[in-house]
Amino acid sequence: MSSLTEPEPITSKKLLHIALFPWLAFGHIIPALEVAKHIAQRDHKVSFISTPRNIQRLPKIPPNLTPLIDLVQIPLPRVENLPENGEATMDVPYDLIPYLKLAHDGLEQGITSFLQTHTPDWIIYDFAPYWLPPIASNLGISRAMFGGFNTYTACAFGPTLPDVLSRYSPRTLPEHFTVPPEWVPFPSKLFFRLFEAKKLFDALEHNASGISDWFRMKSAVEGSQVCLFRSCREIEGDWLDLVPELSRKPAIPVGLLPPSVQDTEDKEDSSWSIACEWLDKQERATVVYVALGSEINPTQEEFTELALGLELSGLPFFWALRTPNGSTAGNSVKLPDEFEDRNTGRGLVWRTWAPQRQILAHKAVGGFLTHCGWSSLIEGLHCGIPLIMFPFIYDQGLNARLWDRKVGIEVPRNDEDGSFTKNAVAESLNLVMVDEEGKAYRDGAKEYSAVIGDKDLHDRYMDKCVEYFEKNVHKV
Repeated sequence: MSSLTEPEPITSKKLLHIALFPWLAFGHIIPALEVAKHIAQRDHKVSFISTPRNIQRLPKIPPNLTPLIDLVQIPLPRVENLPENGEATMDVPYDLIPYLKLAHDGLEQGITSFLQTHTPDWIIYDFAPYWLPPIASNLGISRAMFGGFNTYTACAFGPTLPDVLSRYSPRTLPEHFTVPPEWVPFPSKLFFRLFEAKKLFDALEHNASGISDWFRMKSAVEGSQVCLFRSCREIEGDWLDLVPELSRKPAIPVGLLPPSVQDTEDKEDSSWSIACEWLDKQERATVVYVALGSEINPTQEEFTELALGLELSGLPFFWALRTPNGSTAGNSVKLPDEFEDRNTGRGLVWRTWAPQRQILAHKAVGGFLTHCGWSSLIEGLHCGIPLIMFPFIYDQGLNARLWDRKVGIEVPRNDEDGSFTKNAVAESLNLVMVDEEGKAYRDGAKEYSAVIGDKDLHDRYMDKCVEYFEKNVHKV
């Protein structure tokens, strides 16, 4: 006769093999690596796939996870016009990124061979490999699309399925993207400025890779069984509910994957020690950290106005000004004459890799002039730093609209051509960092810091994501 207190039989969890293949940009690679680490923490095996140079530049994986994470190197094919060692967007001038996409497409054979040999249960892939979903499907491998962006951006591009898209007016001109789309059923600021929409059209058209970004994205979404977003309901609840209506795919937030300063390079590293020494001399919350990413390609006029606006603000500044590999003296912009001499002591122009997470976490930093890449915004707000937003390309304008007037402001620009003045830059910096009116943004950044920095909250999102993988594996 069995006892009423007899324990339930123990059922063992099936351990999965999950492969990740992010786009060749560190703004995509690092969030994908965070996802990989979370999956491994739950005892599943992970294969993290990229090119040799990108694998070599990854942050160190915690020793307890290294047995579960296999770093898979697939050589990037040589492509004409691509700089030597150009394996990520940070290595390549903006106008040559289409050639990086062409080289990326040359990874198809290596990826196919890996999938045939190792047959993972799932593959998590990015927006670029339009050719990957049918390969994985034919092998019985479950598929998840993860671009590392938010649901706000996904909703801006709208439906991919013809029968859903046919319900709405076609958007065939840049002007059509300057108002919130018809399919958003609630008030929003989901629109591009006209100058952003014009750049967007250029990016979505066919490029040197022979495949438009729109076709890549559309194929990636339609070929997936689920779409993952670097998001959370505390910030994007309405948008997460809208995505399944537009794509007929489940939308699963993986949390914001907040950074850990402790996981970055050693603070005794020479680059950090020099930067830290300069920051230590500045007063609390007075320094503006300026970083526009490695893909931004401003004109000389834009670059000059930005520099002069920074100078005009009178604020101390740390400017991470890294030139991509492949840039030459003939195609890179230059600082105004004697700019660094005039600002000696007050400003630091940093021309090599900058330890961004540590800089933002330093007590001297009180503002972040940013291009509004999603990773950079999360890193800045994680530290409670208010934003001076300066979007240029891709989803950056949308990210700025999402946060505008909550935790900072956009630098005012001409809607038609994106031009701006040094006065607009200086006034924006002082408004957010110094003026009484900007206190609401400084307070707002601190409030959102509590949500973004809530590790337990974001870990729970990853737990639910992994549970989905466990329950839905091989439902091709």
